[in-house]
Amino acid sequence: MAQSSGHVSYVAATVPITIAMTVLCMFLANAVTYARRPTTYFVGGDDGWDPVVPMDTWARGKTFYAGDILEFKYDDQRFNLIVVNRTGYETCEANVGAIEYSSGDDKIQLHYGYNYFIGTYTPEDCSTGLKMAIKALAPK
Repeated sequence: MAQSSGHVSYVAATVPITIAMTVLCMFLANAVTYARRPTTYFVGGDDGWDPVVPMDTWARGKTFYAGDILEFKYDDQRFNLIVVNRTGYETCEANVGAIEYSSGDDKIQLHYGYNYFIGTYTPEDCSTGLKMAIKALAPK
């Protein structure tokens, strides 16, 4: 009979670990491959940022995620775009710290957890629906 030299073979232990690590890497690679890319939304569709489309209606049923981009196209001679707080949204008045956009082709990238209240300085247009409220959810 052969005597044991007292050394333990690590080959038997490393094979299952190697297999487990390979499988884990395959799962991670698959998750990265199918990660959601940000979506660009043309607010108001073909009509753009215009009071002919009630913007809350346009946003209804859509799920917005952090990283998504809202693109606003509008006539910069007639309209503008402001990001306001909830009070500004409800009263159609710009609050202190509101951010104005007025290029006619503005993009806003959404950040996780933020509520976005977007309207216009023109109270008549805001009152008739040229405003929307959305929340950016965690990216998938």
